[in-house]
Amino acid sequence: MILFGDINKGLMEYKSTTGAILVDVREKTEYASGHISGAVNEPLSMISKTSLPKEVPVFLYCLRGSRSRKAAGILKKMGYEKVKSIGGINGYKGELVQEKQL
Repeated sequence: MILFGDINKGLMEYKSTTGAILVDVREKTEYASGHISGAVNEPLSMISKTSLPKEVPVFLYCLRGSRSRKAAGILKKMGYEKVKSIGGINGYKGELVQEKQL
């Protein structure tokens, strides 16, 4: 199932789904500049090579929602059944985690 909508509502569903994985499909530099705590980075450009487990629910987000919708479609074609695009981080109301510069 692919869900479009408010990222904040999508995150509530993610947090209440046992074993779910939160995936940021933006590029590595975008992810490093600020992402949602607990999210893993699987850029859209590399999503077809992902090693995400197929049996767990996967919640996807990007900046505005279009890349996460594309990623959800790709994963569905790859046999993932529990995939949801929850929209864009630009609508997120919480704190972001930033990667430390070395």
